[in-house]
Amino acid sequence: MSKKLIYTPYAPEPIGPYSQAVQFGNMIFVSGQIAIHPDTKEIVRGTIEEETHQVMQNLKTVLAEAGYSLQDVVKTSIFVKDLSHFDKINWVYGEYMGESKPARETVEVARLPKDVQVEISCIAAK
Repeated sequence: MSKKLIYTPYAPEPIGPYSQAVQFGNMIFVSGQIAIHPDTKEIVRGTIEEETHQVMQNLKTVLAEAGYSLQDVVKTSIFVKDLSHFDKINWVYGEYMGESKPARETVEVARLPKDVQVEISCIAAK
C-alpha cells in the first residue's frame, strides 16, 4: 500500500507543511480543520456555532474529494479553547454527524492556530 495526498481547492489551503488529508488503503486521515472560509481565505469570526459549522463544512469537503463522507468517519478529535462551549459545539457536530457517532475525544487547549476557537480532525474508513 502507498499513501495518497488529498487536496481540494474547495477547502482551506494548509497553513503549514502538511496535507489536507492522506489516504492510506481504505482509510483517510484528515488534518485538523479550522474555520477558514475557502473562498475568502479568511477566518470565520463569530459565534462558536458559526466557527464549528465552517469547520464541519471543511471536513466534509476534504472527505468528498477522496470519495468519502462524514458517515464514513470512525474517529474525530476536537480541540477547543473554552470547554464551556462544549454543548454548542456538540450540537453543531451532531447536526453533521447524524447517527454516524464515531469515536471521539474533546480536549480544551490553551491556544489554536490563527487564534480560532475550535479545530477538528478525523479518520474515515470504507
